[in-house]
Amino acid sequence: MEAPAPHSPAEPGSVQIVVTSPEQMRELGRRLAKLLRAGDLVMLSGELGAGKTTLTRGLGEGLGVRGAVTSPTFVIARVHPSLGDGPPLVHVDAYRLSGGLDEMEDLDLDVSLPDSVVVVEWGEGKVEELTEDRLQVVIHRAVGDTTDEVRQMTVTGLGERWATADLSVLAA
Repeated sequence: MEAPAPHSPAEPGSVQIVVTSPEQMRELGRRLAKLLRAGDLVMLSGELGAGKTTLTRGLGEGLGVRGAVTSPTFVIARVHPSLGDGPPLVHVDAYRLSGGLDEMEDLDLDVSLPDSVVVVEWGEGKVEELTEDRLQVVIHRAVGDTTDEVRQMTVTGLGERWATADLSVLAA
């Protein structure tokens, strides 16, 4: 992983990261897991194939949860219990959900959130009302007919929970 690009400064409370391979994306997920605790909401944004599930797979490895972390596109949500004393991982793919929080309420994320790390792919406009404290991860990749593995990422901590967090450790 590379340091933030000098021409695109991160806003306060955020860090920019360049990832050049799927393994680096998983490693970033493992490092991010060290910052997470029960009650954390992580929202992932990015084009299809940007690496949202790969990042979540690394999170699952870092949190030490049971089960292979795969895309929950067709089941909407998967719960991965902890193999130790850490929090479970709730992995949600909101891509197929057209409504806002009303449609998400059927998933009982508000019940799961205090005791779990909840990761929501495609959650923009759907889960922000769950908590003011969340981590927003935006992944940009080249689109079109390309084999380019480079991803430009911005990780932003929102709310009191993330006000003093040192997100720069993610770019190390």
